Amino acid sequence: MQRIISTFQHPKNNFLKTTYFSHETAIIDQSAQVGVHTKIWHFSHVMKDSKLGKHCNLGQNVVISPNVIIGNGVKIQNNVSVYTGVVCEDDVFLGPSMVFTNVINPRSFIIRKEEFKETYIEQGATIGANATVICGNRIGKYAMVGAGTVVTKPVPPFALVVGNPGKQIGWVSKAGHRLVFDQQGVAFCKQSNETYKLEKDNVSIL
Repeated sequence: MQRIISTFQHPKNNFLKTTYFSHETAIIDQSAQVGVHTKIWHFSHVMKDSKLGKHCNLGQNVVISPNVIIGNGVKIQNNVSVYTGVVCEDDVFLGPSMVFTNVINPRSFIIRKEEFKETYIEQGATIGANATVICGNRIGKYAMVGAGTVVTKPVPPFALVVGNPGKQIGWVSKAGHRLVFDQQGVAFCKQSNETYKLEKDNVSIL
């Protein structure tokens, strides 16, 4: 069965205007905020005081911990836990079974909730399947973290990072295509035809 969460009844009709969809096995804590047209699938849990934007999609077995902030249009694939301290801007993609952390030196016998470090994922960034992001790092807008990568330091906008530990091997466009810069530091996206400029290890759209 499917469950539709609704907010109000239309004054002239009997149908209800829906805000978001959640599967009957999903749990949404009372103080959580969920945006319009967001979908929450099997066995997922959105915990208290977290905020989900509009048009998001949470796959199966996703956990959103307390006070997490998720922007609009974010896609979170199966088996991802987004821990307290993580912020995702709009249009972020979190691949299947990727991992966040929120404490640098965890011990089961020491409570370190006051030591949670913020991990900030900027607009449009992609984190591939089975990647791990060590807490306290910022991933720049439209960056791409390859599958299985271990992110141990900040990732610049538009950077392509792979490996363990993660190393930058190039740059990508907003559409996710590899950018090849000429001697003048100019590159074009083969899909969008947008022009990119590389100056002093920073990429911008012209």
